[in-house]
Amino acid sequence: MIQLEGVSKAYGGQELFRALTWRIPDGERLGLVGPNGVGKTTLCRLLAGQEEPDAGRVSRARAATVGYLPQDVTGAGAGTVLAEALSGFDAVWRVEREMEHAAAALGAVPPGPEADALMARYGDLQHRFEAAGGYRLETQAKAILGGLGFGPGDFTRRLEELSGGWRMRAALARLLLLRPSLLLLDEPTNHLDIESLQWLEGFLGGYEGTVVIVSHDRYFLNRLVTSIAELGPGGVTVYPGDYDAYLVERAARRALLEARAKNQAKRVAEVERFIERFRYQATKARQVQSRIKMLDRLERVALEPEARRIRFAFPEPPRTGRRVAALRGAHKAYGDTVVYEGVDFEVERGERLALVGPNGAGKSTLLRLLAGVLPLDRGERTLGANVAVHYYAQHQLDALTPSHTALEELEAAAPTLGQTRLRTILGAFLLSGDAADKRVAVLSGGEKARVALAKMLVRPAGLLCLDEPTNHLDLASREVLEEALAAFAGTIVFISHDRYFINRIATSVVAVVRGTLTRHLGTYDDYLAAQDGAAAPAAATPPERVRPRPASPAQTKARTAERTSTRGATREVRELRRRLEEVERQIHTLEHRLAEMGAALGDPALYADGERARAVIVERRRAEEQVAWLLHEWEAISEALAAHE
Repeated sequence: MIQLEGVSKAYGGQELFRALTWRIPDGERLGLVGPNGVGKTTLCRLLAGQEEPDAGRVSRARAATVGYLPQDVTGAGAGTVLAEALSGFDAVWRVEREMEHAAAALGAVPPGPEADALMARYGDLQHRFEAAGGYRLETQAKAILGGLGFGPGDFTRRLEELSGGWRMRAALARLLLLRPSLLLLDEPTNHLDIESLQWLEGFLGGYEGTVVIVSHDRYFLNRLVTSIAELGPGGVTVYPGDYDAYLVERAARRALLEARAKNQAKRVAEVERFIERFRYQATKARQVQSRIKMLDRLERVALEPEARRIRFAFPEPPRTGRRVAALRGAHKAYGDTVVYEGVDFEVERGERLALVGPNGAGKSTLLRLLAGVLPLDRGERTLGANVAVHYYAQHQLDALTPSHTALEELEAAAPTLGQTRLRTILGAFLLSGDAADKRVAVLSGGEKARVALAKMLVRPAGLLCLDEPTNHLDLASREVLEEALAAFAGTIVFISHDRYFINRIATSVVAVVRGTLTRHLGTYDDYLAAQDGAAAPAAATPPERVRPRPASPAQTKARTAERTSTRGATREVRELRRRLEEVERQIHTLEHRLAEMGAALGDPALYADGERARAVIVERRRAEEQVAWLLHEWEAISEALAAHE
């Protein structure tokens, strides 16, 4: 349907693509991934025809239509929300106006040939209007707007009254109603709440055209895409399956490529030694020349450097009392709008509470009240013994000093860590190299938010209150944050629309609906299962990192026997294989127990006994940590075996 052939593109001397070739098949739902700055947005703009390549060409099928949603929707527009959603159908509305003119003309002429001609004209226009879906468009537009979070009272609101996130939703509704044959969505999840995300997943899951999605939302990609297209310095590489399958396949391909590169390097070294040894012996001249030509013709294995994996650990926070923070009889209103009226909320040591609910339910207000950055109208806020609070929100950036560089901001917060470590932390949050030395005053909003997040993480505090901490982070940076929070010894209350992040971090989910708080022990998937009244899916919480699934012990034993019979294994290799079998047995035992606990947490009867439910949560978390360590060991042993074999 659409194809890039030999496409090259550069900006200001920086080359993004060189001779890039990529064909997008009809009907695919592709997730376009790659590190920030690699050119994903530029590639989308080339596909949409909004930019032209410096070289090469972009070909589209003659009947293809393309719709593109950029990351940032510029301009407020002059119409209403509903008018924006319907604005892609000018040809249909022209037919409707012609129908109105024909109807008015019919009423002004007597019966006769002219009236007959007008009637025929009106019938033809009506048929065209109906065939174009004109009678259904407004109903469909309202349904799509409703799915994206707009209420009936919002349809007549002017676009200029709305925030950028809500204008993006209106623009998305317009594209979904148009149903182009190629739909390009650049970070569509950034401004959507969880309910809207779930609706969008369902809509796109049944979409008849081709969809290309740029997203850092791993859960969204896993639920939706049929393939992952990875954009890197070498071009686009397509992996069939969802994001988790991509990680597994990518690791397998990388391991194979590394083995080929290692073998090739070994062979090249042998040939070079032969050349060097016999270069000046006349009797070997022909053989030397033959090997020189062989090296010249050899196609070297191209192995792109892997991004350095950055790990970050929080400073150890002071140990707090059992009760960390509490709101008692909390009242809060904005003008005549009452958000909370006499609500109670308590947080205990070690809890990780995810606040979920629709936009406007009061999640951010609750978090700010708990953190003490917003005063109560009535009621009481108390902190436990030895509790310090860090609050993070992407729009609360006043604490940054405009004249400081990003690095100086972190140095002021953690003077003992040293510049090298602080630069590493900034790099983990996409502020490496020159970006670390930029003044805060010239940073973009997203860059300031990442500096504020990094600054918060380097200072110890017993309670973290985080409002959408994963916004402005790519997948690699999110993983750094996830691992740091998973190992954090303190207490966390957070808001996020990233369901993978919630599953990874939360021990409980607090549903915020119309000023009431309902607590559910477990992950977001456990919460959904409890809402549906069904058992939670087995092993609902994602593993620490997705790796190739180990084979069963029986499969491993058979495979080991086959290997032993075909090659004389050394003592070291035999020991590695024995340990691999043992690790796999432990993993399978733990995963079976995790499945049992996942089912138990989906049973509403469990929550009648709060202590028992809490014990199951704690046991599952420990089991997950054990599985993570065992998977890490399994990977290391597998790599060692691959090196021997």
